[in-house]
Amino acid sequence: MNYKYFPHTDEEIRQMLSVAGVDSLDALYADIPESVRFRGDYDIPEALSELEIRQLMQTLGQLNDQLTCFAGAGIYDHYSPSVVQNLVQRSEFLTSYTPYQAEISQGTLHYIFEFQSMMAELTGMDVSNASMYDGATATAEAALMAVAAGKKANKVLVSETVDPKIRRVVDTYARYQGIEILTIRQNDGITDRSHMQQLIGEGGVAGVVVQMPNYFGIVEDYEGFADDIHAAKGLFIVNSVAADLAVLKTPKEWGADIAVGDGQSLGMPMSFGGPGVGYMCCTEKLIRKMPGRIVGMTRDNRGNRAFVLTLQAREQHIRRQKATSNICSNQSLMALYATIYLALMGRQGVKEAAELSYAGAHYMCDQLVASGKFRLTYNQPFFNEFCVSTDASVDELIRRAAEYGFLAGVKIDDHTLMLAVTEKRSKEDIDELVEILTKKETSHE
Repeated sequence: MNYKYFPHTDEEIRQMLSVAGVDSLDALYADIPESVRFRGDYDIPEALSELEIRQLMQTLGQLNDQLTCFAGAGIYDHYSPSVVQNLVQRSEFLTSYTPYQAEISQGTLHYIFEFQSMMAELTGMDVSNASMYDGATATAEAALMAVAAGKKANKVLVSETVDPKIRRVVDTYARYQGIEILTIRQNDGITDRSHMQQLIGEGGVAGVVVQMPNYFGIVEDYEGFADDIHAAKGLFIVNSVAADLAVLKTPKEWGADIAVGDGQSLGMPMSFGGPGVGYMCCTEKLIRKMPGRIVGMTRDNRGNRAFVLTLQAREQHIRRQKATSNICSNQSLMALYATIYLALMGRQGVKEAAELSYAGAHYMCDQLVASGKFRLTYNQPFFNEFCVSTDASVDELIRRAAEYGFLAGVKIDDHTLMLAVTEKRSKEDIDELVEILTKKETSHE
């Protein structure tokens, strides 16, 4: 019997087994030890109608705890207008792929061009590529760019205040590239500039990576960093939360050569950590070292505006052993998401969302400190995320908050909690969580 959604008929299975040189499916899996084989019955329910399936899925969904999120550490619960998800779910966006044929890919090329334009404006940099997988891989690619541009230099310095998750990805990329990754110490939550200068003075430094705001939510002062790095012919790489650049100093204003980061903060759902979208922008001087591709605008033979793949490193496709990077695709659906979000929100909307996040975080911090049970871990300026220290167990605080319907931040250590506030968190949300975290534990009915 043929089944519409079953890919292999008995005859097709027989043909495949013949090619593999075995006479049965059991023989095909003969190398799998009997001890690890499942011999029981699968717990598969009987067939259900569409109505019954919907009711079942709704029942299963209600088993999830819907927590009000005060956690961040790279993934943030920002508001997104409903029209964004409705637009990106259109089939021509969901099913489209790399726009090699410009004449039939004008829509895709157009929105990538707009994404590039918006990211270049947010970062202040000269040029943007057509997005990366995420902020961590974009940072790692920037480290490779720095070494490629530095020729004989093979060291990249990474501040200890950079998100550890990003650092691990950078280490992975560097491991087999002959690149040495060194750590710049942090002091009271910020990058130790004197230690950076010491490491640069030892020679061979191709680039320096810092983060803004840093992993602890602190807005660091990078004045003079670019001068130190450029004097040694290195590149200054700044990783930033995209949405925060609506109000913070841009990487360009800090003197950065490469600006990277994740665009998840531009209204993208948290979705258990992904997907996000990485961005990479740089100075015009480095354009030919940039991985991925760049979409440009031109005129066709009739004088009409047209979009084309202006620049992409062909070595990524045909001479991989000579390539600076082997990235040749990207999550452009998420670049489209960021583009629609930014277009809908506009400069003022993105700025207002950032300002609300900032105000909420500072209000919450003040309330926690005023309780006498928390103290600000680092005496530094912060944006919408901050660390507080407490004598209580952070694990216990997070557990207690979850019982009341809150995801109360990220554990830094046993007595340090990092909280993030976005424009979605109301004063009532903040007050309720502060009360939960500061009162003596009682049983929750």
